[in-house]
Amino acid sequence: MPQPACRNQNPIEPAVRRKESYVNQKQKNFPVTWDQFHRDSRALAWRLQGEGPFAAVVAIARGGLVPATIVARELNIRNVETVSVKSYDHQNQGEIKVLKAISPDLIARAKAGEKILIVDDLVDTGATARVVRDMLPGAHFATVYAKPKGLDMVDTFITEVSQDTWIFFPWDLDVAYVAPISGETD
Repeated sequence: MPQPACRNQNPIEPAVRRKESYVNQKQKNFPVTWDQFHRDSRALAWRLQGEGPFAAVVAIARGGLVPATIVARELNIRNVETVSVKSYDHQNQGEIKVLKAISPDLIARAKAGEKILIVDDLVDTGATARVVRDMLPGAHFATVYAKPKGLDMVDTFITEVSQDTWIFFPWDLDVAYVAPISGETD
């Protein structure tokens, strides 16, 4: 249960503290709303239309789950698989760990020549993409957003952002009331 705010507390202090702990002041920030992410994911599906048909979609969990679902719906792909690769702790990129591999059945289908689509929200340095690409070397790799260091790992993307831009996805954001600095609300 959330703790009530103290009456004597500075009304902007929680927002400032949150900002300091999650936002690097030297980087650019790109907040993405649910509506924008949905539009961009549908645009990705539109761009992928001529690349298929795909036998399956592989979503890179967790960021790729939402765009993969939208793409699968738009392209009428019923077989959706996941791979879970961890490379970030908040905003720090660390060691890459495969938490859930792609099923051997899907790998065999890809080797037999079926077209497989891999979807993620973002390619940053390309480290995660490289690990997944190694699992399915012939797959078509698509992301909603791409940064320059990872561009060579993706076949299709919608929006390129600079390497020093941090994308705040809808699931990273929370809408909250912020009281006026004066404290007056008349």
